[in-house]
Amino acid sequence: MDISTRKTDSLPPSPQPTLTEQARNARGASRPGDRVFLGLSRGSGILLLVIMAAIAVFLTYRASLAISKDHGNFLTTFEWNTNLNPPVFGIAVLAFGTIVSSVVAMAIAVPVSVAIALFITHYAPRRLAGPVAYVIDLLAAVPSIVYGLWGALVLVPHMTGLYGWLDRYLGWTGVFDWQGGAPRSMLTVGILLAIMILPIITNVSREVFRQVPQMHEEAALALGATRWEVIRMAVVPFGRSGVISASMLGLGRALGETMAVATVLSPTFDIQASLLDPGGGTFAQNIASKFSEATQDGRDALIASGLVLFVITLLVNGAARAIIARRKEYSGANA
Repeated sequence: MDISTRKTDSLPPSPQPTLTEQARNARGASRPGDRVFLGLSRGSGILLLVIMAAIAVFLTYRASLAISKDHGNFLTTFEWNTNLNPPVFGIAVLAFGTIVSSVVAMAIAVPVSVAIALFITHYAPRRLAGPVAYVIDLLAAVPSIVYGLWGALVLVPHMTGLYGWLDRYLGWTGVFDWQGGAPRSMLTVGILLAIMILPIITNVSREVFRQVPQMHEEAALALGATRWEVIRMAVVPFGRSGVISASMLGLGRALGETMAVATVLSPTFDIQASLLDPGGGTFAQNIASKFSEATQDGRDALIASGLVLFVITLLVNGAARAIIARRKEYSGANA
């Protein structure tokens, strides 16, 4: 045998390139379809950023025109009168109403939605889980104006008993003090918003809980855990980030809901200490009710309030991403 052949045979085999190296080598020699898909994906991402930047620039420009003519303090004024000369308007009442109604909706909707999702995925028999999931999907497709009409014609007249009970047992707190007015208050709005966002949170949470690896649940059962302990130690930690994302989706709808709130709420520009007293307002409801009859300065003022809602939405989404990033060790992707 040749010496050169023996030396070649004695050499160790060359290492195979990793997937990352293969991807780098294939970049320059990719197929036309890959290049088209890469260009479309990159262009879509850039287009989204351009659209967001254009919206922010438009809102900021029109808001600056309105705020420069405002005779009051835009952040603290408890009045909205853009027909005066000079106009006087502020967002204090709108910001308070938007935050309070959304907090009430989330406090009601998130626990109920997670409980329904766990019931469908881990407790209900298959014959029952399918119809319940189907009904939840149908609720997500109902238009908001239908919810608003139902809230005005059905929910509001039947809230009197609940308001009386809250006033009798919790009225001493001041938050649930009721003076006997029409139940068109922030609590009613929060309950209606909770019903509206419940399907969104339930559907996303249900799909997240279905992705829990079967091995995790079987391992917990093998160690002697009960069904509730399996859910608490294996299912909920795995789907925590997904539940947070679902909650943020629901919160986004609650923050921007318009017609349902405008149909149920009796808007007044004051802040009530009690959730049961009529009055208050939200950004979206105020824009929808005043935009058609507003002057040019009034529309700029409404756009300024829309800019505040835009900023609040960005902050909420950023906070959700930060929470998920801090607890990424519990996310399904890393399980």
